[in-house]
Amino acid sequence: MTAFFPGFLISVLLLFQEQGVNGVPPQLRGVQCRTRPTDLLFIVDSSRSVRPNEFEQVKVFLSKVIESLDVGPNATRVGVINYASAVKNELSLKTHRTKASLLQAVRKIEPLSTGTMTGLAIQFAINRAFSEVEGARVRSPEINKVAIVVTDGRPQDGVKDVSARARALGIEIFAIGVGRVDMHTLRQMASPPLDEHVDYVESYSVIEKLTKKFQEAFCAVSDLCATGDHDCQQICVSTGASYTCACKEGFTLNTDGKTCSACSGGGATDLVFLIDGSKSVRPENFELVKRFINQIVDSLDVSDRNAHVGLVQYSSSVRQEFPLGQYKNKKDIKAAVRRMSYMEKGTMTGQALKFLVDSSFAISSGARPGVPKVAIVFTDGRSQDYINDAAKKAKELGYKMFAVGVGNAVEDELKEIASDPVGEHYFYTADFRTINQIGKKLQSKICVEEDPCECEAIVKFQTKVDNLIKALTRKHIL
Repeated sequence: MTAFFPGFLISVLLLFQEQGVNGVPPQLRGVQCRTRPTDLLFIVDSSRSVRPNEFEQVKVFLSKVIESLDVGPNATRVGVINYASAVKNELSLKTHRTKASLLQAVRKIEPLSTGTMTGLAIQFAINRAFSEVEGARVRSPEINKVAIVVTDGRPQDGVKDVSARARALGIEIFAIGVGRVDMHTLRQMASPPLDEHVDYVESYSVIEKLTKKFQEAFCAVSDLCATGDHDCQQICVSTGASYTCACKEGFTLNTDGKTCSACSGGGATDLVFLIDGSKSVRPENFELVKRFINQIVDSLDVSDRNAHVGLVQYSSSVRQEFPLGQYKNKKDIKAAVRRMSYMEKGTMTGQALKFLVDSSFAISSGARPGVPKVAIVFTDGRSQDYINDAAKKAKELGYKMFAVGVGNAVEDELKEIASDPVGEHYFYTADFRTINQIGKKLQSKICVEEDPCECEAIVKFQTKVDNLIKALTRKHIL
């Protein structure tokens, strides 16, 4: 009977938290935006003048633009044409309905490494890529048709007439030139005004600097609270083109203007990070992973009564860096994370999940009975062993499982690891340099905050019941 009441308490606490907004003046957040519904086509030059490492940089640029879009059948659809002497339809507008699967597909595109038939590629866009058969929507004022051409040379065919036909059909063309590109060709392709639609960068190594421009180009202001485009932890209050954040009754808005804290300082949580240290991560990216961990630690209320943190690294084997409760404050945890050395071998995610189930959340490893268990599994590739049984066992035991994938991580494996609802518990990004954005989302998801200030009567009631049970037990023994 006593085991029932902790869960009962949490349920009642959460019910209390659903009521009302506190009186703390909310802070004004910066103006953000939602991308307009768009049929967007990337037309990418992969001729022999584009070296393999440069083509990889183009894919990173594509991925960063895609990261900022609202990808979906009723939002923005994205396609990719790859061209050289011939044209290859890599991704149709109808193919990928989620951002995660789209980013995975972009990473798999390979260069063609022959000539430069830019005009042929634009003609292909008109005839096929922007057709309804390939997923394009019927032309209307509500749906933008946009093509972004990326090229580094002089085309071997004409682009002027075919580009004019594309623009006449309502396709807005952005032309990006790299290195020794022919600027006259860019101007022939691009939509007016040319100063907004023609861009030049000295080399592929700096093409990423154009990312912000295109993120803003697809921006449309809307009710950010209604569309979910805000970072308020609890309550979003629309203020026209912007919004403010507020908190539920019994909570206080933190100085960041978006997160909330209960009067007790937060709820108890046992959190374990399960980190991929395989050789594909690479040393410089492993440092970014350590920053990601510490970013999340910063958001926790680490103390004896509240958050405890453990860290496990895995590759071909599993290594516990430190168990739950070893470090009693954020400073010591973050210092230990920074000291973690990189294992640099294989990817045995299944073995790591089994270690999590068998050891990390065991009482002998510092776990506390009755405290919510949360795990964040971070990986950048396909597991070399079977993950399903251990992932299933973790969820059956009630652990809240978050799966974070980067680069070549497999979407199906991330979903297998993640708790339900899966869409709220797995995250993917193409580039290690953007994992801090996932960190921001996780900060508000990993803990269930409790507000014991609201439930003194329930606490007293539980204490009385516990004492009564003890008295009855003693009487029965006697």
